[in-house]
Amino acid sequence: MPIQLVTTVAGLKAESARLLTSKGGVSQGLVPTMGALHEGHATLARTAVEQNDVVVASIFVNPLQFGDAADLDRYPRTLDADLSLLEEQGVDLAFAPSVEEVYPGGQPLVRITSGNLGDKWEGASRPGHFDGALTVVAKLLHYGLPAAGLPGGAADSAAGRLPAYRAYFGQKDAQQLALVRRMVADLNFPVEIVGVPTVRATDGLALSSRNRFLSEAERDAALVLSRALRLLEQRANAHEPLDLDSALALVESQTLVSLDYFDVVDPVTLEPLAENCRETPFRGEALALIAAKVGPVRLIDNMPLNS
Repeated sequence: MPIQLVTTVAGLKAESARLLTSKGGVSQGLVPTMGALHEGHATLARTAVEQNDVVVASIFVNPLQFGDAADLDRYPRTLDADLSLLEEQGVDLAFAPSVEEVYPGGQPLVRITSGNLGDKWEGASRPGHFDGALTVVAKLLHYGLPAAGLPGGAADSAAGRLPAYRAYFGQKDAQQLALVRRMVADLNFPVEIVGVPTVRATDGLALSSRNRFLSEAERDAALVLSRALRLLEQRANAHEPLDLDSALALVESQTLVSLDYFDVVDPVTLEPLAENCRETPFRGEALALIAAKVGPVRLIDNMPLNS
């Protein structure tokens, strides 16, 4: 079935309700994206299609997430290719609104605040980024909320209850995923947040819309990020000391890579691990986080440890 493109909130709500009714559906999935889609996004979409009767993918380059206007202008817009990729995965609706549709009164005066959880790591390097990201995610989650008691559909049997509602985010943006889960829990959003594992190229590089800006030499240099993370993963799986210093030295040996941060944190609070995992055998669960500039391109990656 061809994917349908809608550009207004009213159109999204009307068409998703129509599809749920026509399919007798009892579940709806949302895949929020900023476009420039790749196989990582395709995996998100496929997972959503497997788990829901109706799937909506949003394509919106959110200006609130960009501290640098040049970075916003540089972000690739590839709507036709994005629609083709989503259609191949079986997505029903693509929601591609204008900035004016999402922010009809201009930039919002009231925003979601990411708090202490959003001040560290990416938040420290990109002040305000997560406030902007959570603000638009909150709006998108509201836009994608399925209607209750759809006439003629299977949802009628739930006596007016909402169909199941799920939203899909990639583990690659681990801090964003943690923040979205916290926002949904703290503010009682009626949605299940589903994290989908990071998708990597065959050489280990995490897929990212920014990879297209890497030269051949820079892309080869960027592989040191995933190698360092894999080194920690191997040590964690063997319950050995993580020896973060040696993994750090591996990254710093690559001259084209300028490290921002590299640490092992609690996967929920994102606080650095209290125990000295550099010298003592590793136990429990953790998340290794890394961010660096490779040439002019800033990349992030992470690795769950013993999850």
